[in-house]
Amino acid sequence: MKTVTKFAAIAAIGLSVALSASTSAYAAEDGEKVFKKCKACHKFGKNGLGPDLTGIVGRKAGTMEFKYSKAMVAKSEEGLVWTEENLDAFVTKPKKFIKKTKMAFAGLKKEKDRKALIEYLKTQ
Repeated sequence: MKTVTKFAAIAAIGLSVALSASTSAYAAEDGEKVFKKCKACHKFGKNGLGPDLTGIVGRKAGTMEFKYSKAMVAKSEEGLVWTEENLDAFVTKPKKFIKKTKMAFAGLKKEKDRKALIEYLKTQ
């Protein structure tokens, strides 16, 4: 009986790992679709209306060569880093996270869209 219980526990752990790995891959693919909302202003490898987003996850805010708003410059000087948590808060409601940001985008209401977008940004 104990062997069956151990086997079931090991199988459950293996299934959990497999599902989380496939969820991440799907989330990045789904995030690429969500990124279409960002493409009007943001690019990878060059600036658009907004700054280049290449390598944004883990980067200090306001450090790309770009003319940032005074509000973003102030956040950069405070040491804001684009962690997953900060990106999630920012893309939820940019003007709430950084008052007077130039970013006109209203935000992403759905958590699954924000998480997928961040997974996608991590691949760029």
